[in-house]
Amino acid sequence: MKQSAVVTGGASGIGLAVAERLLDDGWPVAILDADAEALTRAEDALSGENAIFLTADVTDEDEVAEAFDEVVDRLGLIGGLVNSAGIARDVPAEETSAELFREILDVNLVGSFISAKAALERMGATLSIVNLASVSGLRANRGRVAYGASKAGVKLMSEVLALEFGHRAVRVNCVAPGPIESPAIARMHSPEDRKRWLGRVPQGRYGEPEEVAAAIAFLLSPEASYINGHTLAVDGGFLSAGLIEER
Repeated sequence: MKQSAVVTGGASGIGLAVAERLLDDGWPVAILDADAEALTRAEDALSGENAIFLTADVTDEDEVAEAFDEVVDRLGLIGGLVNSAGIARDVPAEETSAELFREILDVNLVGSFISAKAALERMGATLSIVNLASVSGLRANRGRVAYGASKAGVKLMSEVLALEFGHRAVRVNCVAPGPIESPAIARMHSPEDRKRWLGRVPQGRYGEPEEVAAAIAFLLSPEASYINGHTLAVDGGFLSAGLIEER
């Protein structure tokens, strides 16, 4: 029996694209999300697929444990985990409250850790974890003091887990998206924001959720069996760009 895959934050955006790709690749998939309405829409969209849909808040250890137990009961031991659950806010540092900072860290960083531990405790013969970082966790971007810190933490957390569990048939990697055409970005990026981002992306466009999902599917697969502790940017060249305006 094929091991199961869990996608947190899988009811919309990049998470949903990941779930669809993994289903196409033959994984039994558990989609976890705190948004019950989005989860219902996802269940309707994926009707008839080898998937289950569970409501869970990734910051709540008891809820996560209960959800992961149900995954094992219904789909089998866990062989893949994608931590896509997260929140993003575009707020200048001087306007960022300690409360907001803690909330973002709790969901993006602590939530990913809670889910990773739950998967490690219920893994099959092998386990591949892919955590969603961000280019904002690799380079300073205005308005991202809390979000960027949380994603930088996700990257380093992933590297530590890769180090500590590599000898136990566990691989832990990150994907760091740049600007992606997703509901979260649609809420955050004004037309002026889009113009600024496009001016820094050599490919001159936003990415699609399916392009991020393809990178994640590769890192989960046996084809990436010797890739561990790595962060793969899916960003159209944003991180590598210098002066790109033509004179």
